[in-house]
Amino acid sequence: MDERLKSFWAGARAEFPLLVGVFPFGMIYGALALNAGLSKPAAQMMSSVVFAGSSQFIAAQLIHESAPGIVIVLTIAVVNLRHVLYSASLAPYLASLSTRWKTLLSYLLTDEAYAPTILKYEQEGIQPFSHWFLFGAGLALWSTWQVSTALGIFLGAAIPESWSLDFALPLTFIAMVVPILRNRSAVAAALAAGVMALLTYSLPYKLGLILAALVGIIVGTFLEGRQARRVSR
Repeated sequence: MDERLKSFWAGARAEFPLLVGVFPFGMIYGALALNAGLSKPAAQMMSSVVFAGSSQFIAAQLIHESAPGIVIVLTIAVVNLRHVLYSASLAPYLASLSTRWKTLLSYLLTDEAYAPTILKYEQEGIQPFSHWFLFGAGLALWSTWQVSTALGIFLGAAIPESWSLDFALPLTFIAMVVPILRNRSAVAAALAAGVMALLTYSLPYKLGLILAALVGIIVGTFLEGRQARRVSR
């Protein structure tokens, strides 16, 4: 099999465990979007164009509350700032790609696609067709998200609240984070970010998530720097 296809299917397979949690999350969004007053085509188009679960949930809630358009746009921008960190992390491995490839991969870059991809890249380094791994992971997630959204829209209010499908989102993020916690610095950074997220949960526009990310970065960077100084000595 061509090396590109091998890398593509490897990315899709690595993404599969996370899709189990993504599917019910997409169904919840589909039902929520209809309850918020969005039409079926608009709800599905948001999944295709925005393609960001947390932002879509927030947008649907703000639309339901008749929030101004500028507030919706700014809120989504703040929530999605974490993707800047993902992009910076992957940039060294994708620097040689054409603008067309970078544009496509930036569209497909999500939390769930980033997690298995960065683990793969850190293990193998820069490879000729490594970008196909991210392409496979991202496309697998995109396809699942579109189907699950459509199913949620189709079922609508028929999804009973007793199913409690909202558990899928935190489980998915736990599955993404745990494999990356391979040293004390990473564990400390995750704990610091988690504590900060809890302390700042009530801040508007999800600013607590941004503060939590910054605290996690600072703690992790500080501890890694101290460890590097110890090794050099």
